[in-house]
Amino acid sequence: MQFKDRVVLVTGASRGIGRAIAICFAKEGAKVVINYTNSKSLADSLVAQINKLGTKAISVKCDVSKEDEVKKMVAITIKTFGKLDILVNNAGIVFDVPFPKKTLDQWRRTFDVNLAGMFLCCKYVANQMKKQKAGRIINMASTSGMNVFSPESIDYNATKAGVINFTETLAKTLAPDILVNCVAPGWVDTDMNKNLPKGYIKSEKEKIYIKRWASPEEIAKVVLFLASDDAGYINGTVIKVDGGYG
Repeated sequence: MQFKDRVVLVTGASRGIGRAIAICFAKEGAKVVINYTNSKSLADSLVAQINKLGTKAISVKCDVSKEDEVKKMVAITIKTFGKLDILVNNAGIVFDVPFPKKTLDQWRRTFDVNLAGMFLCCKYVANQMKKQKAGRIINMASTSGMNVFSPESIDYNATKAGVINFTETLAKTLAPDILVNCVAPGWVDTDMNKNLPKGYIKSEKEKIYIKRWASPEEIAKVVLFLASDDAGYINGTVIKVDGGYG
């Protein structure tokens, strides 16, 4: 129970990688704030699942790209649990649209959620962590921010590259009390990715050294490591989790 009584806020936690992260923290004794935007039923079911594990969880609806909503979410967290130890910026969106057909609204929405949303969450969570003189922030990037895998996701790729630089800069900004690191997953077996063409999925798996996609739990365990005391001397670092790719 390495996170017993610690308070964790996970954005975009109602499904996929975020859901796995929330559950893994709860199994280690953390109190978890489940952020969601649309999937209230999924968020509430996750809260019930976590409460059965013997710890506590709440769900908070918040569009991370909206400053007032982020401020309210952080305030609710502090009011409910009295502190905030760990922030996992997992919320993100993608529009797989060919470049000539991609709209400015899609481009702006991707940047608003994936990058501006991360900035806002870090800004208001850091205020609390500074008062506590301790805290961990883990940002979710992607190997798409390092290499070009999907040209249709040019806006998503650009935001994830931004997340990596943002992480490195923020680590320096918030040092020494708050540690800021980044996880860059490769292909992960989530519901969203299952809708990709079967031929594309097969060809991508062949490029991975271990010939399979990651489970959400495998990504979650890396996040937990970065939030743990064992990672107390890791700061401003990006950990690529892709099974080897090339």
